[in-house]
Amino acid sequence: MQALWYKILQQDDRFLLIILAIVVGVCSSFAALALTFLIETLFHLYSYVKDYSFVFILPAIGAICSSCFLNNFLKEGAGHGVPEVIYSVSRYGGLLRLRSSFSRIISSSLTIGSGGSAGPEAPVVMSGAAIGSNIAKIAKLNDRQRICLVGCGTAGAIASIFNAPIAGLVFTMEVLLGKWRTTNVIPIAIAAVSGASLTHFISGNRVVFSHQIFSSNFTDILVSAGLGLITAIVSVFFYFSLSKSYNFFSKKKAPLWFKAGIGGIIVGVMGLSFPDILGEGYHPIKIIINSGYNASFFIVFMVCILKIFATSFTLGSGGSGGIFAPCLVIGSFLGLAYYKFVMFFLPHLNITNEGYYALLGMAGILSGVLHAPLTGIFLILEITASYNVMLPLVVVSVMSTSLSHFIYPYSFYMKGLIDTKSLLREGTDLRVLSDMDIRELLEKDCVVINENITLNHFFKNEVKYSKRNLFPVEDDEGNFVGLLDFNDVRKYIFNPIVCNSTLVRYVMRPKEDVYKATIDDSLNEILSIMDNKGLFSVPILYNGRFIGMLSKATILDKYRTELLLQAD
Repeated sequence: MQALWYKILQQDDRFLLIILAIVVGVCSSFAALALTFLIETLFHLYSYVKDYSFVFILPAIGAICSSCFLNNFLKEGAGHGVPEVIYSVSRYGGLLRLRSSFSRIISSSLTIGSGGSAGPEAPVVMSGAAIGSNIAKIAKLNDRQRICLVGCGTAGAIASIFNAPIAGLVFTMEVLLGKWRTTNVIPIAIAAVSGASLTHFISGNRVVFSHQIFSSNFTDILVSAGLGLITAIVSVFFYFSLSKSYNFFSKKKAPLWFKAGIGGIIVGVMGLSFPDILGEGYHPIKIIINSGYNASFFIVFMVCILKIFATSFTLGSGGSGGIFAPCLVIGSFLGLAYYKFVMFFLPHLNITNEGYYALLGMAGILSGVLHAPLTGIFLILEITASYNVMLPLVVVSVMSTSLSHFIYPYSFYMKGLIDTKSLLREGTDLRVLSDMDIRELLEKDCVVINENITLNHFFKNEVKYSKRNLFPVEDDEGNFVGLLDFNDVRKYIFNPIVCNSTLVRYVMRPKEDVYKATIDDSLNEILSIMDNKGLFSVPILYNGRFIGMLSKATILDKYRTELLLQAD
């Protein structure tokens, strides 16, 4: 009976994915609730000792524990999760280990709960994605279906932690998958709604950042354009700071736990004077949005800048967490500072209050760093339920994304993947070629000739056994020494004097002048060189010996087969 039911589900791919999407969304919601509970519990304990002189070492202790747990106990590298998921989707069809479903929950709660400046969103994305991947493995799904469930886990996690199903869907399609495929949208949307619904059932109908009703005017839209420019500049600076921090700590020859501890100490020291930079930072955001943050422009601006450095040191040194929450905190303080700056020079200007510009700043920084304007717009709309700011949100998000893209053409999540040429989006040329093995494409029906035979011997004994124009040439020891093109010697066929007196080695193309490749070379690079040089076949060598020809016709034939498989 179970086998029959499973066959029925398999016959309707959409129905199967919808059912599994609900399961993945619910499981991802539990992961998000668990992470939120752990962070709130640890940060609550942290509040009891925040007035003691030793409090600055707590972020270091949390970072050390997090690093040891990930690197020494689970043997899983540090990171904030999203790039790892994108890499898995692009290279391995969404395959993720089961332990990834809980590893980042524990490690990030240790980092953030002890005061480390990071967010819980990216770790729970990895958790949800791993849940989706392993459910797909149990259901014996193919790569396309598994990627869909990985997206379901991501959407369910984001929707649960922010109570924002639309933002979960948009983030998954815009950032994680990078492709709006219609067959994925419905299951991912259902997973997002399932996750948010479970969170609503357990935690109530909460809005992450409650607010007052805003009423904007045309002046606000004009002023928000200036904020779009500022958020773009700060987004680039945040991007630069994160990159430099990662590079700095990666080059230091020290144990991973020690580097994480150093980063934690630095953050702890900064937090002594500016405690608002510690942890995920949602509490000061709530105050700012409700226009209750009473501080000078200098203090607000300093918190904004120090939050950038604190996040860079936390994540760059090896702490576990994401950049979602820091982007929101930086954006809220930047929006507040911008409002104070404008009102100082134009005190009679008729614009909405500081909470309004804090929301715009949050969307601007998030969009600028992630290069995901739709995610920034819908996330702010949902987590604040403030739809009156839609038009200014679009202005700020699009400006910030466009200007920051001019400096950094790809988002921070993609930086490491693109630098190492590891980003292979589904259905793209690179992805299809990466799934093809040169060994499977080799054509071994080639007639290999010795360099010391005469052309007469070649015409009488070798040509008649080959359907090819290219003949690999080797020396007496079997090493590849060149390539003989039949078209180059065709003119000598009816010249017996030349044929009897000329050896192959004198008319062949020496190996120095022949483009050749090895089985370890990138197929994409080989095909690119073949296109540039106008070649249709290239010899493939192994340890200096010829092992077969690689032709463009065979590549394209296999390419079409792989493309059809990835589309199924």
